[in-house]
Amino acid sequence: MSELVGDARQLSPSAQEALRLRAVAALVAGRTREDVAAVFQVSLKAVDNWWAKWLAGGREALVAQPRGRRVGEHQVLGVVEQQAVRQAVLDHRPCDLGLAGQLWTRAGVGDLIAKLYRVRLTEQGVGKYLRRWGLSFQRPDKRAVEQDAEAVRVWREETWPAIRARAKAEGGEVLFADQVGIRSDQVTGRTWGAKGSTPVVRRTGNRFSVNAMSAISTKGRMHFMVFTETTPRPHAADVMCRFLDRLAGHFDRKVHLVLDRHSAHRSRKVRAWLANHPDRIELHLLPSYSPELNPDELVNADLKRSLPMHSRARDQAQLAAETRRFFHRRQRQPHIVRGYFGGPHVRYTLE
Repeated sequence: MSELVGDARQLSPSAQEALRLRAVAALVAGRTREDVAAVFQVSLKAVDNWWAKWLAGGREALVAQPRGRRVGEHQVLGVVEQQAVRQAVLDHRPCDLGLAGQLWTRAGVGDLIAKLYRVRLTEQGVGKYLRRWGLSFQRPDKRAVEQDAEAVRVWREETWPAIRARAKAEGGEVLFADQVGIRSDQVTGRTWGAKGSTPVVRRTGNRFSVNAMSAISTKGRMHFMVFTETTPRPHAADVMCRFLDRLAGHFDRKVHLVLDRHSAHRSRKVRAWLANHPDRIELHLLPSYSPELNPDELVNADLKRSLPMHSRARDQAQLAAETRRFFHRRQRQPHIVRGYFGGPHVRYTLE
């Protein structure tokens, strides 16, 4: 009984509930209200109140109830107003609505609420609304203003399903390809260091680079070619034809190769190579300004993140060797290659 005596307001909700139930049980057993108040060290008014609740609603009337406001109760913005603000944040940039900036912050959403409903909320209050709406603070992805949204829609809904169906009917294979350049002075990622003192990464002062072309299959295969020569416009088509030759040699069936619209991919030399090998490789070009549609872009990003962590190349030959080592490692990891196709923008079916 010791834990149930004293000022009942200092007890936990569960202890208060137990106190009420024991007091009412004592009254039901025949004890007087004065005795119950004395034994449990509460006021007669409290005993009478509990008894009245018992008579009106039974045991459920004495059970502890959640404290505080109910979710959504007494909010400044109504349900319809909240839905309108949430949709505005999802569908528009601040500058589209007469506000400053292109990215939404808590302050920006607060300005929108003030503009629409003449209500000024604190940033903490705006943050609570945003979390309640299922929104989170994220790094935005980039899209070129020149991108044709209709062309992207056609690719997703019509062109890609047709390519996949043709490859399956022909017993062929679909690959996505891209080219990447790696520089010796490139440093990506972050490292820990003392506050106020920027960490230093030591590297060679000589600048050199290597280039690579890679192609990945929806089945987890990877093919690549590393080369050290630069590829100005007249020679880029030669490199592309060399890559097509090597790629065709790895398959005994037709390859449907998806690429961006780089001028080398549309050059006269490449078109001539394709015309001479119609049963080996067929090219499919992605919509312009749409790198997010090419999973091989994730291979490039993976390479550029990985090399600075594993490589301290002092010359071009070492950098080329490290690049080849990365691709060989990924060739032994088909589950990672398949993962490139499950990106957040376009999820290609792995068939």
